[in-house]
Amino acid sequence: MRHLALLSLALPLAATAAERMTITVTNELDAERPSETIAVPWTAVNAALPGARLQQLVVKDAKGQVLAYQVTNVAPLIKDPKNVGAAYGELLFQHSFAKGEKAASFTVEKIDGVAPVFPAKAFGRYVPERLDDFAWENDRLAHRMYGPALAAPAPAGTDKEVLVTSGIDIWFKRVSYPIVDRWYNKGHDHYHVDEGEGMDMYSVGTTRGLGGTGIWDGKRLYVGRNYATWKVLANGPVRTTFEVTYDTWDGGGVGVSETKRISLDAGQQFDRVESTFYFGGKAELTAAVGVNKAPTDKGQEPRTEFKLMEPEGATLQWFQQKTNGDFGTAIVIPGAPAQFAADDKNLLLLAKVKSGQPLRYLMGAAWNRASDVKSMADWQAMVSNMVARERNPLKVSWSAEGQ
Repeated sequence: MRHLALLSLALPLAATAAERMTITVTNELDAERPSETIAVPWTAVNAALPGARLQQLVVKDAKGQVLAYQVTNVAPLIKDPKNVGAAYGELLFQHSFAKGEKAASFTVEKIDGVAPVFPAKAFGRYVPERLDDFAWENDRLAHRMYGPALAAPAPAGTDKEVLVTSGIDIWFKRVSYPIVDRWYNKGHDHYHVDEGEGMDMYSVGTTRGLGGTGIWDGKRLYVGRNYATWKVLANGPVRTTFEVTYDTWDGGGVGVSETKRISLDAGQQFDRVESTFYFGGKAELTAAVGVNKAPTDKGQEPRTEFKLMEPEGATLQWFQQKTNGDFGTAIVIPGAPAQFAADDKNLLLLAKVKSGQPLRYLMGAAWNRASDVKSMADWQAMVSNMVARERNPLKVSWSAEGQ
């Protein structure tokens, strides 16, 4: 498995402050937990290291190795005259827990110099040059969703592409470096051919793609149009987080709008999603998270396997393709046993939702040419591991001490 790189700092970055923050992370699982993101509130960092600055920190593991870190900026317009990081949210860094590893410790210190710019392992951006796509990625895979320009009718006499969908796309990567900008610069459709970095071989169309949502009335799925607005909340190197909103659509006689927040961490095959639906007139609705039944390219003649994992709240697929390799997809609502449904295009996971309360779920994918996942059995094991991790979160504590 690939891990977030450990970096070395030069001597001028040696710590000079008297304060040091010690972070202890405990793990209740025996299984491996690769590339776990550890989050510490910035209020705790500032209390332990008064006046700490996001660009003048060093985070080390118990062996003294320097770790890449990120400080999220949750309110960038807030002024901070007392230098307490009023606009900051969390300090993020990663650790891979080996099988049976129950605890890990880390230190955070202030430094005189400026910390290095860590290589970006997670990144997302609005793509106006491709009809308002929004694309995001980590070192494992990439995604995109579709904006208002793609849904707009083609002007007379043009061949502008038109697609109305709130489905979510997957790009399968062979490389760990960012490819979103590189692939868009090649020109539209060029990335449908694997030239060594991976390829877009997943078909979305008007399906849910991987993890698109809707409202289910027991017989029919009601879905929205392309996203209306976007906002980036965090952008690497450890995590990218953004929000998109969907204008009101017909949810089976009920007007429904949606805000979707998506986070993707370095080293992970799964995105974490929070979809919040807004509606009136009913106490609750049945939301559906969907995955396309038949997403492979023409001519691939796939052998398809489906798996419903009710205790884990998951729907899995595995596709063996003629020339493009094999890949798996999964959607998971890890909070409860799954309720399943399907329509002619999608497999669906169902959950009751109230207006304004988020539905939390996972969406993931893996390609046999770019991961250790080579079969449905491998993919099922990875999904089971991820669900166990979600249901048994790490416990993080901290303390301040003098040197």
